[in-house]
Amino acid sequence: MAVQVCSGAALGCSFGAAPATLNVTPQNAVLTGTPAATIMDHMPMVNITPFGMCSSAQNPVVIAATALALGAPTPAPCIPLTPSPWAPGAPTVRIANLAALDNSSKLNCIWGGIITVSAPGETIVLIP
Repeated sequence: MAVQVCSGAALGCSFGAAPATLNVTPQNAVLTGTPAATIMDHMPMVNITPFGMCSSAQNPVVIAATALALGAPTPAPCIPLTPSPWAPGAPTVRIANLAALDNSSKLNCIWGGIITVSAPGETIVLIP
C-alpha cells in the first residue's frame, strides 16, 4: 500500500553516498503533521537536499575529480539536478490540484541517479 510522503521524508539516490531529506514548503496547505508533498516538490536544494558524495560517471564534477586522480574513480560532492517531477505520484489523490507524492514514486537526476523514498516521513497508525 502506498503511503503519502511529507516533509522530512528520507530519500536515497542510486549514486549518492548518504541519505537526504525531502523539504516541503507549506504552500500546499495540507498537513499530515508536517506539509504533505506533491510530485512538484522536486526542486534541487529547495526540496531535494544533497546525498553526500556522488559517484555518477555522468556528473561533470565526478569526471573532473576522476581526471585529477589520473583515472581512478573519484566521488565528488553531490549537487542534485532534478528538472522533471516525481513519477508517477498518486493520480487519484490531489493536493492543490497536483498529484500527491507517494512512497512508490521515483525522481530522476540528470546525472543518471534514481531518487527513491526510503521513509515517507509519516507512519501508519492502526487503531484497535
